[in-house]
Amino acid sequence: MKQTKMDSLVTQIATRSRSANFYFSDLGLMLPNPDTVLKAIGKDITVYRDMRSDALIGGNVRRRKGAVKALKWGVNDAKAKKGSAAFIQDVFADLDMDRIISEMLDATLYGYQPMEIVPKQVGSFIVPGDIVGKPPEWFFFDASNQLRFRSKDSPVYGELIPEGRFLLPRQEATYANPYGQADMSLCFWDNAFMKGGLKFWVTFAEKYGSPWVIGKHPRNTDVLETDELLEQLADMVQDAVAVIPDDSSVQIIESAGKGASADVYERLLMYCRSNINYALLGQNQSSEATSTHASASAGLEVTGDIRDSDAKIVISTVNSLIRWIWEMNVNDKARPEFKMWEQESVDKVLAERDKTLVDAGAKFTPAYFKRTYGLQDGDLVEETAPSSSLPVAFAEGDSATFPDQEALDAALASLADGKMHDQAVAMLKPLVQLISDSSDYTEAMDKLATLFPKLDTAGLEEALARAMFVAELWGQINGDD
Repeated sequence: MKQTKMDSLVTQIATRSRSANFYFSDLGLMLPNPDTVLKAIGKDITVYRDMRSDALIGGNVRRRKGAVKALKWGVNDAKAKKGSAAFIQDVFADLDMDRIISEMLDATLYGYQPMEIVPKQVGSFIVPGDIVGKPPEWFFFDASNQLRFRSKDSPVYGELIPEGRFLLPRQEATYANPYGQADMSLCFWDNAFMKGGLKFWVTFAEKYGSPWVIGKHPRNTDVLETDELLEQLADMVQDAVAVIPDDSSVQIIESAGKGASADVYERLLMYCRSNINYALLGQNQSSEATSTHASASAGLEVTGDIRDSDAKIVISTVNSLIRWIWEMNVNDKARPEFKMWEQESVDKVLAERDKTLVDAGAKFTPAYFKRTYGLQDGDLVEETAPSSSLPVAFAEGDSATFPDQEALDAALASLADGKMHDQAVAMLKPLVQLISDSSDYTEAMDKLATLFPKLDTAGLEEALARAMFVAELWGQINGDD
């Protein structure tokens, strides 16, 4: 069959099947995980899961996940029809989103985290009844980078995952490595050395941390008596009490000069600990006793970068879920969007914006402040309308009390019958025509400079002067009274 020009454009050139560096086994399907640690030790991802039982790693994992789960999240309509986000929010309300987001974040630890969509029907809609994270070691990628499930029926070739049944959050996955980058692989050797160093440190502490108890007896003492003295000395180490023959002696020697040797183990443990903190948190200052408050705060900023990167994995995966819901129920390409944000930063932006608007003369209602900043009834002092209990002199619309105000209002009303508007339009009409006839900004500014002295502003200036005169006159009269 003759290949068309379009076929040559859409066909990939550099593929595994054509690469001389890629070896196809007799199976030709399974693509091994290129993780260097797993290849070196000959194990699967379960070894990474076991590492989470370590106090340092487990605590860092919780802290890293907690940083993402502390973010606010929501769904907006984006380019979809108004009200579309409310439908997605209702679907998410029936899901344990806290657990689901936590399982999505396992992709940062293992590189990838398959998550099965369990559909259910609600009325005429098909929605996810649950999203369940499945063990990554149950799955592998084939030579075409397609995810396969290693089942009992097909433990070697695996079963190709049906489209639309799984979400697949991954961290820095590439064509060469569809499994993604596992942060746990960065911690494996440091964790192993730390465990080994801790074991030797404990042995060292037992050996040199306590004083040595040395028993002495005559040279020709029977072996049984020697063993009995040894047992008594061992008991003495525990109880500090011993009974020995009067012809034997006991000497207690303090271990000296071993502090430098003990520091070697401590430095090894601290080095391994620092590497693990850098791998999982991106910083080490905030978890070390020797750090200052300033350095700890600086370290947390780096953690924020990793948090944002982890949040992007969650955002991308949840938006894939929204696409699945939309394709199942709505025949429209425009979909709502899932977002995550830090509430404090949003509040600061809103507050700065609102302050700018207030400085410009805008007025907000108490209802706005309650809705925007989460205030409760009673938090704001609300202005009330004048009541009958106020003095008569402040009653609104009392003509007998403020005749001067009525006269001023009448004078201003006589100026606001359209004359000022007509005069402003007449003055600005040449400006509008000038801008329309100009080809660019520079030409308009040049013409404006020549036109401005010729503008007829006399009528508008006279009207404004009359208004200012009336206001000033009534002010002087009231001042004299």
